[in-house]
Amino acid sequence: MSRAPASGRAEERSTWTGWLRARTLDAMPPEHLLPDTQPAYVASWIYVFGVLALTAFVVVCASGLVIALKGPTWWQVSSRGHFVNSLHLWSVELFFFFMVVHLWGKFFMAAWRGRRALTWITGAVIFLASIGTAFTGYLVQQNFDSQWISTQAKDGINATGIGAFWNVLDFGQMLLWHVALLPLAVSVLIVLHILLVRKSGVVPPIGVDLDGRVEGAAAKEAAP
Repeated sequence: MSRAPASGRAEERSTWTGWLRARTLDAMPPEHLLPDTQPAYVASWIYVFGVLALTAFVVVCASGLVIALKGPTWWQVSSRGHFVNSLHLWSVELFFFFMVVHLWGKFFMAAWRGRRALTWITGAVIFLASIGTAFTGYLVQQNFDSQWISTQAKDGINATGIGAFWNVLDFGQMLLWHVALLPLAVSVLIVLHILLVRKSGVVPPIGVDLDGRVEGAAAKEAAP
């Protein structure tokens, strides 16, 4: 397939759709978006926890969708509801475990190297937004635990000055935050985070440059 002439590419950029397509392809070429090879150091276990956190998040969303559609009577009375509710809870636990290990691993690898600061920032914001999502999840359980947590959290949140806008005693408001707003924000941030990883590549370990070569003293030790 022959490439379009330069004049044709200039004409494509004259429209906003052509400009957007050209900018997207420049920033995210297909070989970066869907790579078929990875550096050898990606075989390390520390690179697995990001994918594990993403897998757990998919299970969280799927089980949470079923719970939201069935309603509180189903997940508190039905045996199947208990199972799906437990699946939702433990997938959240695994999601946070994998995410914390992933964050700490990338912190000690200085994952913001190589102009990856925005990738690191989006990961940290995902963690903070996930805390809010999990907290509102406790508040919408419709049991004694959720009532106790909401009443105990009320005074602390009111002390920050946002209690008038974010009322933890309002079940409808907390359900909206937990089911729609916060999961949507986390999902968008995860997609952005993955795209940034694809754009800049997986961060190499400390002592390995962007081309996969060993740097500094480690290179001298490895040399024959």
